[in-house]
Amino acid sequence: MARTGRSVLLLLLLLIPTALSLLLLYERRLAVALNPIQRKDFPAGIASQETASSLKEPVGAVLLDLEEPLKFAKHSIEPTDQELLPGKKANRVLSEITSGDGAVLKGGELIDQVTGRKAQDGGLATGSMDQQEKHTESQQQSSSEGRSLEGGKNPQKENTDGRSRNMPLSDTRVRDIRDQLIKAKVYLGLGAIRANPQYLRDLRQRIREVQKVLGDASKDSDLPKNANEKVKALEQTLVKGKQTQDDCSVAVKKLRAMLHSAEEQLHAQKKQTVFLTQLAAKTLPKGLHCLPLRLANEYFSLDPSQQQFPNHEKLDDPKLYHYALFSDNILATAVVVNSTVLNAKHPSHHVFHIVTDRLNYAPMRMWFLSNPPGKATIEVQNIDEFTWLNDSSSLVLKQLGSQSMIDYYFRAQRANSDSDLKYRNPKYLSMLNHLRFYLPEIYPKLDKMVFLDGDVVVRKDITGLWSIDMKGKVNGAVETCGESFHRFGRYLNFSSPVIAKNFDPDACGWAFGMNVFDLAEWRRQNITELYHFWQKLNEDGLLWKLGTLPPGLVTFWNKTFPLDRSWHVLGLGYNPHVSSRDLERAAVIHYNGNLKPWLEIGLPKFRSYWSKYLDYDQPFLRECNINP
Repeated sequence: MARTGRSVLLLLLLLIPTALSLLLLYERRLAVALNPIQRKDFPAGIASQETASSLKEPVGAVLLDLEEPLKFAKHSIEPTDQELLPGKKANRVLSEITSGDGAVLKGGELIDQVTGRKAQDGGLATGSMDQQEKHTESQQQSSSEGRSLEGGKNPQKENTDGRSRNMPLSDTRVRDIRDQLIKAKVYLGLGAIRANPQYLRDLRQRIREVQKVLGDASKDSDLPKNANEKVKALEQTLVKGKQTQDDCSVAVKKLRAMLHSAEEQLHAQKKQTVFLTQLAAKTLPKGLHCLPLRLANEYFSLDPSQQQFPNHEKLDDPKLYHYALFSDNILATAVVVNSTVLNAKHPSHHVFHIVTDRLNYAPMRMWFLSNPPGKATIEVQNIDEFTWLNDSSSLVLKQLGSQSMIDYYFRAQRANSDSDLKYRNPKYLSMLNHLRFYLPEIYPKLDKMVFLDGDVVVRKDITGLWSIDMKGKVNGAVETCGESFHRFGRYLNFSSPVIAKNFDPDACGWAFGMNVFDLAEWRRQNITELYHFWQKLNEDGLLWKLGTLPPGLVTFWNKTFPLDRSWHVLGLGYNPHVSSRDLERAAVIHYNGNLKPWLEIGLPKFRSYWSKYLDYDQPFLRECNINP
């Protein structure tokens, strides 16, 4: 028994080294299986030793049997992978493993393969040392390639993640071509280039070719198929020129000279644009010149009895809704009247008092005789028949006829010196523009009126204006102080002691164009005399420039009742950004500015609001070729 016990003990002692060896080999084999990627970060000597001492077992067999170590390997690999490729997905290393023949296996394929081997072999598989080393190296290579080519293997994912960051601009190529043309033009002016006639001819030829293919292209898709070929030829020519021109300072000077010249040209173009816009605003289109001639010819062919308007008894009825409209533009006046009547709840209660000049008196009457505005009442008067309005009773009329005023508007040498050309519009010479300050004298039997400019469109029933309690104020108007240039300081000269003493430069301005005037209160406060007082103080033109708004601001100072902004929306004659929401809410829209809807320079997006109130099939409009 003692001998048998010693034998067993001896046998156990011999088995212990064997067991330890097996555990050590198993541990190293596990390290190889779990760390195929991290090994490439070790020094080359350590990696080779580890590979040489590793087992021959395929990697997948170990990953199958050890679920928990697999999780550990996933977390241990992620930080290293993130350091190598920031922002990429580290889990890819575990979902792609290379097979023995170098093919890349997805996670599901790997499990299927390992499951099949386990069922087939009944346990762990073994192989030669050389095969294991080769397999490990191929696994490292394919895993590295998998990370570097991840975008190629999953393009949809990459496109989703970086779509906004990587999406190319549609005109990138066009802009590059233009830059090349600028560079080529710079080369044309360099001394070393100009000394080489052959190269100079070639460069000019390349520039012409590129300009031809570029044309008016604004997007890369607009370029012809041969664009790349022509641009490449130009680039090659520029490379040759660069070799002959080594002094960069010359090119820099040339570029600066070109930049300065371009800025000067831009400034000149802006000035010319302003001048031409003002000129177009002052010019009468051919159709609008033809129309009054046709109408006048027709009017004077009528019998005197046919030249009269009906409903004379309504002209002085204070219970009706009376409008004052002073204009020499027949089409514009027609739109104002038509839009008001068509949107009125009771058209028969509306009376329009139109005053025009001598030239347009007969045409204006003929238009409304041949195109009566429904049941509304029309009156057309000639301003020259207002005998009470003369130089002695109206200081402004005397000022408008002075030689200095005429010179201000028509002397060519002064037109270029005055930067603010809008004040040179000859409309300011017309007394029609100032007639609004004489409403109580023109309509002595009326107590309340709505004044409408000739460039407005009425979009809703506005009879509610007559029921507004103006709390003793004379003028009801929409304020326009949303921006600094609509305050008193913009219109009046506050360097004058008279202006500085009586007014506030930050006071809110308001707009003419749609105003409610309480004529009874006007007469009681003697507003017309106050207007004459300020016009006399400004006889030398030092208090304000010409126009009707500055004298209106001082005359109705502290006498203006602010209306809700929805009554009157302005800016359609200069501001293309008037919101559609404001337009929908507006009772009256105003085309103030130079871009009138009846001119070709008018803003197209707003023209339909105006043209819808004209019948372009009307014979007079067709004869004069007036179209929407």
